[in-house]
Amino acid sequence: MRFAFVFALLFPFVAAAQEKPKKRFCRILFLNPPASAPAKLFLFDGTASQEVQLPEMNFSPVYELPSGERTLSLVPKAVTKPEELPAGAPSAKVSEAMLDFYLILSSDPANKVAPVRIQLIEADEQKFKRGQMMWYNLTPNSIGGNVGSQKLAMKPQSSTVMDEPTPGAGQYDVALAFMVPGDQKVHPICQTKWLHDPRSRMVMFVYGGSATIAPEVAGFQDFREPERKPQ
Repeated sequence: MRFAFVFALLFPFVAAAQEKPKKRFCRILFLNPPASAPAKLFLFDGTASQEVQLPEMNFSPVYELPSGERTLSLVPKAVTKPEELPAGAPSAKVSEAMLDFYLILSSDPANKVAPVRIQLIEADEQKFKRGQMMWYNLTPNSIGGNVGSQKLAMKPQSSTVMDEPTPGAGQYDVALAFMVPGDQKVHPICQTKWLHDPRSRMVMFVYGGSATIAPEVAGFQDFREPERKPQ
């Protein structure tokens, strides 16, 4: 009887120890890379490396990574131990709670290990749902306009998540404009139609531009199978 009582007390701890670690996923995008940019690198997670693609026109395949708090680094050759990691390799820290994210790369010619800079963007499906749009304004300008049924108003260097621009699949109207600091004049960016897919998430970037040249807008679709298996 005493043995059964002790086992009952220990059972929750045994069960917790046997729980499998949660899966972690990421996708990679190289935003506006130069012609000399690498197309592939190795992603080191602290214990192992895997070769990853660095596409510019869409997201990479979905890569699975180990759980826990980690520092991710991009290197030209595979490494298996932290001491083998070249000094100055572009890196980003991932918290234990972050299980789904994007690695957005930009050009960094000054980095002699790998000519990229990493920005980590959380993509938790509880915060960024299918059909929604995640906007990043990377310019020093204010950005605004109409995106389907939604209003967009973004300060310089800011981000926001927008609800579906239209119910269901189909086209919707888009009209975007920008304002440079110190000038109240509204300058057009685009007036067009985009296509909505409620099965996917869209990540939008506004970048470049100047006081006389309109910024560019680029959108990238993140569609995944319901079971979220790596591609």
